[in-house]
Amino acid sequence: MWGLARRAGAPVRSPSVTDATPDLPAIGAPATRALAAEGIVSLTGVAERSEAELLALHGVGPRALRILREHLAAAGLAFRDGD
Repeated sequence: MWGLARRAGAPVRSPSVTDATPDLPAIGAPATRALAAEGIVSLTGVAERSEAELLALHGVGPRALRILREHLAAAGLAFRDGD
């Protein structure tokens, strides 16, 4: 069965990862999901973690860290110093 929205002709849209994390830059779905699973949904939340902590998350790689580093710097923030 198609459901009411489909029968009415309205497009069916599933919520995306970026809908749940609007304050993060586009770093890719796996990295965004990894951050969201840790409760990190903003650049401020990213700044509370070290690069090593984030890199240890499955789905977060060097590209995501580079993008996050650039956006943190633009916002006057930085990763937490490593442990």
